[in-house]
Amino acid sequence: MKNVIILGSGGCVSTPRACCSCRVCIEARQKGFPYARTGCSLFVEDVNILIDTPEDINASLNHSGIQKVEHILYSHCDPDHTMGMRVIEQLKMDWLAKSLGKKPEDPIEVASLPAILADIKKQGTKYGSAIEYYEANGLIYTKEIRTLKKGGILIELIPVDEQEHVTIFIISSGSKKIIYAPCDVKPFPKSEKFQGADVLIIGNTIVGNILKDGFVLNEDNPLRKELFTLDEIDAIRKQYEIKKVIITHLEEDWGKSYDDYRELERTLNLIHFAYDGMKISL
Repeated sequence: MKNVIILGSGGCVSTPRACCSCRVCIEARQKGFPYARTGCSLFVEDVNILIDTPEDINASLNHSGIQKVEHILYSHCDPDHTMGMRVIEQLKMDWLAKSLGKKPEDPIEVASLPAILADIKKQGTKYGSAIEYYEANGLIYTKEIRTLKKGGILIELIPVDEQEHVTIFIISSGSKKIIYAPCDVKPFPKSEKFQGADVLIIGNTIVGNILKDGFVLNEDNPLRKELFTLDEIDAIRKQYEIKKVIITHLEEDWGKSYDDYRELERTLNLIHFAYDGMKISL
């Protein structure tokens, strides 16, 4: 059975937030997963495809017991989805072998839409592009793609807008179809390919009007233009007749614990909340 694993369900800030003493972060430190949340990422089992590399991706891979990564796909170039790309070194670099002039076998494919890959190649240090450094050392190779087909699984990259700097992934196997739209997907693009999906995994969602420390999200708050409300998510579900929605990219700022999300699920129609290590079958 092929599974899609939500490796990380957190947002721009992981839970627990460093140095934070709110009740949600204290509980996350005490109990660990699923109360704790690492940066937003996804893994497709059997074909060893990782989507995005947040800063704590190494911990996420270890938590879910991932044995091998053969492909890394990127949704967009925001730091909370890319700045853990140093995991490439941890996955493929053998410094002792390198000292003897040996390059690693089976480099990882790093791929995305052309514009996204160009954005990723701009990230680096004073020494230059990080991705190009990894490629020069034989750890990876880069590839511009719009689809990836492997082991009976098809992944289609659907641009969010004409500039194509953000993508949504459609992951399908046989009659099963999962949409993964982790970040920067508002307004949600129109595509017949979304129709009848089994699951929509989506981020960019404000959960509630009362957030961390009693913060009231007023109607004129600019976050409402950038992020979906739960009602807007439900409208997308109905528009495309999607069977189930899972909200990911859950921000620490929303001020809700794992138990709070479980309780909220009972009041919602076909909308659920992700947690680290959550598996969805294809």
